[in-house]
Amino acid sequence: FLLLRLFLGLRTFLGGLQKFEAQGHYSRANYAANMGRMADYITTNSFLKLWMTRDFAFSLGYLMIVLGGMLLLGIKSRLALILSGLLYVGLAFGLMVVQEDDGIAWLGVYIGLFAAALVLVRHDRFALWRDRIS
Repeated sequence: FLLLRLFLGLRTFLGGLQKFEAQGHYSRANYAANMGRMADYITTNSFLKLWMTRDFAFSLGYLMIVLGGMLLLGIKSRLALILSGLLYVGLAFGLMVVQEDDGIAWLGVYIGLFAAALVLVRHDRFALWRDRIS
């Protein structure tokens, strides 16, 4: 479980951090530009409204960093896995509405890994703050 938790934590944390990057530099301005482009692309190519895609996009990077950090440190792992899995389902939905099949497939693999981790979470031995229910 530790290996799976670390992998999913790193993938989620670095995925969130990547959203702040443009041309090798990280900033909130880059984040705003990147997430604005993502929201506009989804809105332009689907039935989703801009307010929906913008709200999701602008919270995405921050959520990924927090949830990835929780997984890496073992802070409420079950909760972090559930919320991260739901976040990835939301990402997959966004790709489904614009018919990005390759991205959907990759996200499906991650969602399967989150589901497997939820089955194994009772073996979370190296956690800073364990869930009450094991």
